[in-house]
Amino acid sequence: MFWREGRFIAPTLALRVCVATVFAALLVSFSPVLAQADVVDDIKALLKQAQKENRKGHTDEAEKIYRKVIAANPNNTDAQLALAYLLVKQRRIREAYDLSFNIAKAQPSNARAFAVLGTTFLVAGRFKEARTCFLNALNMSRKEDLAWAGLGLVDFYENRIDNSVSNLEEATFREPDEPDYQYTLGQVCARAERYKEAADAYQRFLLISNDLDDERRARIKGLVSFLNYLGAREELYNTDGADQTTVPVSLVGNRPVIKVKINGRKEPLNFVLDTGSGISVISQKTAQQLKIYPVSRGGFARGIGGDGKFAIIYGFVREMGIGDVKIRNVPVYLREFHGANEDIDGYIGLSLISKFLTTIDYGSQTFALTKRSADPPSPEDEDLALPLRLTSSGFLSGEVKLEGVDDTFNFIVDTGASVSVISDQLAGLQEVSRFEQGERMRVVGSAGITEDVHSFLLPKVTFGSHSRQGVAAIALDLDLINEASGFQQAGILGGNFLRNYKLTFDFKNSRVTFIPITK
Repeated sequence: MFWREGRFIAPTLALRVCVATVFAALLVSFSPVLAQADVVDDIKALLKQAQKENRKGHTDEAEKIYRKVIAANPNNTDAQLALAYLLVKQRRIREAYDLSFNIAKAQPSNARAFAVLGTTFLVAGRFKEARTCFLNALNMSRKEDLAWAGLGLVDFYENRIDNSVSNLEEATFREPDEPDYQYTLGQVCARAERYKEAADAYQRFLLISNDLDDERRARIKGLVSFLNYLGAREELYNTDGADQTTVPVSLVGNRPVIKVKINGRKEPLNFVLDTGSGISVISQKTAQQLKIYPVSRGGFARGIGGDGKFAIIYGFVREMGIGDVKIRNVPVYLREFHGANEDIDGYIGLSLISKFLTTIDYGSQTFALTKRSADPPSPEDEDLALPLRLTSSGFLSGEVKLEGVDDTFNFIVDTGASVSVISDQLAGLQEVSRFEQGERMRVVGSAGITEDVHSFLLPKVTFGSHSRQGVAAIALDLDLINEASGFQQAGILGGNFLRNYKLTFDFKNSRVTFIPITK
């Protein structure tokens, strides 16, 4: 009805038809738009739900949702890149690479695609390609948090710790609710010996992460407690004594054993030089004798042997003496040792020897520590130096080639391992499996004992320009190690390879010098 001259009147039929026609036309024209808006809202809701499931640790549910969105809309690059990032964290690198590479190729201005692609390269250990992708992403968008985090990880592994902290802090600023960034920032700050900041980052991780893995949360809570303890102590790894010291080495099962004095006691103890351990370790039996008590506990660590786990117990040593050098305020693990027949009291980890130029000479059977300022690397050794990377868990890693296999693999350089190791996956390759031997081995690891381990005789193993022929190796499941290492490790270079060299570890410059022993 219409208002006219003070009263309502009914419209004519023609007008009613006109109005109805116009309304119908408008309805037809707006319906697709409304429907499309609903679909967009539904996809956003699904992606948000998938992200929540992922942060709760429900990765299977998150993956199903991402694949559902992609099935309904194959052109949705946000879902594809989110799925790729999820896959790369699960180390399903091939599919993650294909998804992110195809999007980066089709959309060369998509910063997120290059950030995810860089992450696949990083986990595969291809650092050069990873850094290029991250820098490309940041050139497109300085807001790309994953690129900042990825660049921070590359710096972390290549031992540029200050740059790593800066880049990861930028990532956490851009995306403060991403638990992975806080966790990695905690790792890097701990490596930088900024223990209070490390504890704060791990604490933020616990607050924003809904991961339902109680064991992991217990492990991190114990670590936070230990980091707060360290943060309240005076300077750690404080060195005193001579600028250089050399002590004799005993080779026990290809492992270098040296004498160490603890807390000023006259009686020396037997410690293995272990470049496969981030911090030093003391047996629980020896700790009880020395009255070194736990300062924190938390969950279980991952290791080789047995059920793959051992209790995490942190301790603190007032002083460790090696020859004429003393190192004060040393954090340690306290752990049960499973080799009952071995007279070993502990292991010297990387965090202690990284304060020095460290030389282990298997030929003369000596071990030397040199303060950096006292003896810079000699120029003639430059051609013999090989780059080393530090994994998230504190291992040294380098690139190794096996005869008959085209690819290059990352191997941990581990003076604490008697024999070299290849992963089960590497052992399963046709080019490698044919070198399996009939002999089965018994392996004593940090988490227990494993029986009936397959053994191999590798025809040739090459590390940089250094090769050895007929290298014995065993095959082990390295998944537990790779979960913590940050980038894929395919094996371990053990004492049966390393004992042919004089090795000098320069941790500041992330390299090791190999000088072959002349027999």
